[in-house]
Amino acid sequence: MTDKTVVMGFGNPVRSDDAVGVYVITQLKEKGIASEHITLLDMGTSAFEVLFQLKGHQRIIIIDAVIHSGEPIGTLFKVPANEIEGYIEDDPLVFLHSLKWSQALSYAKKILQEEYPKNIEVYLIAIEDTRLEIQMSLSVKEAADNLVNILQETLYENTLTP
Repeated sequence: MTDKTVVMGFGNPVRSDDAVGVYVITQLKEKGIASEHITLLDMGTSAFEVLFQLKGHQRIIIIDAVIHSGEPIGTLFKVPANEIEGYIEDDPLVFLHSLKWSQALSYAKKILQEEYPKNIEVYLIAIEDTRLEIQMSLSVKEAADNLVNILQETLYENTLTP
């Protein structure tokens, strides 16, 4: 049986490069990636109600922006699996319209309990611009398009695995 994967894109679509996670989800939807084994979630600015949709998935892939990384804009990072647990808090303080990926995982762990997936991947794209703007910078968009291609390939391979 193929594991179910959920891809969660974080960001604010009216904050320039911060929209990168939402953009990746939109692109994956346009490519027809969603299936009975792959769920695409736009975490945007209303993420809490979406967290309950994680139930029944064995794999989580998170896409978000990272600001002040010290690397060039558009640099793609993949957080090592052994470091993800370090970001999870017992009781994170959040604002309803600004849930970070680490906070989402903290709440997902509480919601899902024993069904919380062990297979979690986090992709971050370096940004600098979060001004009120509906367009991303070219370098961030190129990095996001590259990530879409990477995810399309790995998600396709995952659905072929028995």
